[in-house]
Amino acid sequence: MENILAQLLGLLNETLASAIVIVAASMLLYNLTRNLRDRVARTSALLLGCVTFTYICDVLVSLDPSPGTYRSILRMQWIGIAFLPVAMIHLSDALLATTGLPSRGRRRRVIRVLYLISAVFVLAAAFTNWLIIPTQIDPEYFQGIYFSVQAGPLFAVYCIYFAIATAVAFIYVGRARKRCLTRDTRRRMGYLQFALLTPALGIFPFSLLIGAGQEYSLIGLILVNVANIIVILSLAFLSYPLSFFGSDIPDRVVKTDLLRFFLRGPMTGVLALAMILYFTPATRILGIPVQSFLPFAVVAAVLLWQWFVALALPVLERRLVFIGEDREHFARLQELSERLLTREDYVQLLEATLASICEYLRVSTAFVISLIETEPEIIAGIGPLRPNATSLKAEAESLRDLLNNAEEAPLVVWQSFWVAPLKGHREGQSLPVGILAIQARAAVIDLTEDDQQELAKFVYRADQTLEDLMVQTEILAALEGLLPQMQLTSRTREQIEYLPPRADAPAISLPEDAKARALFNEQVRAALRHYWGGPGLTNSRLLDLTIVNNALYGREDNPTNALRAVLIKAIEAQKPDGERKLHSPEWTLYNILELRFIKGEKVKDVGLKLAMSDADLYRKQRLAIDAVADTLWEMENKARNGQAEAHT
Repeated sequence: MENILAQLLGLLNETLASAIVIVAASMLLYNLTRNLRDRVARTSALLLGCVTFTYICDVLVSLDPSPGTYRSILRMQWIGIAFLPVAMIHLSDALLATTGLPSRGRRRRVIRVLYLISAVFVLAAAFTNWLIIPTQIDPEYFQGIYFSVQAGPLFAVYCIYFAIATAVAFIYVGRARKRCLTRDTRRRMGYLQFALLTPALGIFPFSLLIGAGQEYSLIGLILVNVANIIVILSLAFLSYPLSFFGSDIPDRVVKTDLLRFFLRGPMTGVLALAMILYFTPATRILGIPVQSFLPFAVVAAVLLWQWFVALALPVLERRLVFIGEDREHFARLQELSERLLTREDYVQLLEATLASICEYLRVSTAFVISLIETEPEIIAGIGPLRPNATSLKAEAESLRDLLNNAEEAPLVVWQSFWVAPLKGHREGQSLPVGILAIQARAAVIDLTEDDQQELAKFVYRADQTLEDLMVQTEILAALEGLLPQMQLTSRTREQIEYLPPRADAPAISLPEDAKARALFNEQVRAALRHYWGGPGLTNSRLLDLTIVNNALYGREDNPTNALRAVLIKAIEAQKPDGERKLHSPEWTLYNILELRFIKGEKVKDVGLKLAMSDADLYRKQRLAIDAVADTLWEMENKARNGQAEAHT
């Protein structure tokens, strides 16, 4: 009985060790791909890397390697064991620096020395018997060749080093927790203070303290399995607070992403691995050879798990992430996301409606003209007999007058088309939002009563589709103007979560400067897109610039007009010398800025005037916006420097 129990515990130990590798490696990749520039993410990757490497060696020795390979793996495992203490201190130092208390140089020098000490321990374990002594043993419950390790004369020094490093890391994180200002940040730092200790306790080579081969005894296997379970839980517990550092997205999104990643990534890998490990010892399952049964069993288990995750995720998110009023807000946002369509989707719906009209009336042409913009535009059409943009522009006013004077009739005659107004159904909507034009099959409208009723259904459908497109355009325009402000708000979160840094702290780093410039450019883009009105201009953080405040004089103290004047000045700074030419490369950026934003012309019209494709126009438009942003940045720096000199 003891032999069977020992075999089961050994298999469980192998499974848990493999699970630790999967979880640690997955969380390592997750943190690196999210924010590699953040120091906490990089140093936590070192810690997770030590855990991953140590347990990979545990998995390798369970695969019955040759005696020489077995001894090499036991020595190689000390790469993770030796570097773990300094990785803990390095991570705790990064957490302390995040709270505004960076190293003056002393902690940085100490960490470098500790890395050298860890490297000495690795060399001692790899090439000498000073730290560990691999010893061949014959376990009571297992068959085959096994090795264990005995403590060398240098192991006591490592224990002291390990204990001091763990204590220092604990103290550093405790200091960082005290510097946190918000309750949530202080709570997460408290989680880290204790979760940081668990991987250390799970990796520390206790087998060297209890005697060679005792880890293979029944009691030893039970203790090892319990320790492995604690390490798995602690890794998940450790990854949770670490995910929030260096993140400029809301906490809700971080929690949701982490939950989804953990269920779909590491848990799927652990499930597939468990299926392989526990089915492989069998010879036949359900009368089928295990080699043939196992691939289908693993695939079936993974598919069933993904199906379960798809069903369980909404419930878990509601209970773990969205609490109280957030649950209702999330439901509304999710509903909005599901209802929003792309412009191409709306065009396809309109084209389907137009095709049905043409089929019913036996004509070849029908199209929808949008009157949402300042100039009419055909946004969807069927057939060849459509008017061009020039004729539409010339007939715009007469067409609007014709529709306004024909409220009683469902259709009116215009040129060689029957047209119906699309007025929308929004409260307070008086003017038509569009026109449905159908190729006239006679000089007069000769529809029967049934034809009129059927046509009214098509007109109503097109009316709804065009109105939905108009509403969505307004929503996207508002979001385009507000998102840069929201990005800046999320970016300032760290500034209110921790105590401010010391006065002699180093200046802001280059990655943060690059991020600030990217947000500034996004603000400029939103302001230009909403140049003639909209939240991108009226709610812009650019209104707080010194150059905008200086431009208020003479503009009735209107900040929006002042910002508009500053933008004009920055655009004019892009104008080359000499006579203006539409197709000259030197004038391209200025022409795009003037036509797209000052005159508000459409992309297609500007592309035709400048003889470039839409893709090329969008690419050069980004360059033009960046150039305006650079000019504004320089103007702002000069204005601030001028104020500083005036005060001195």
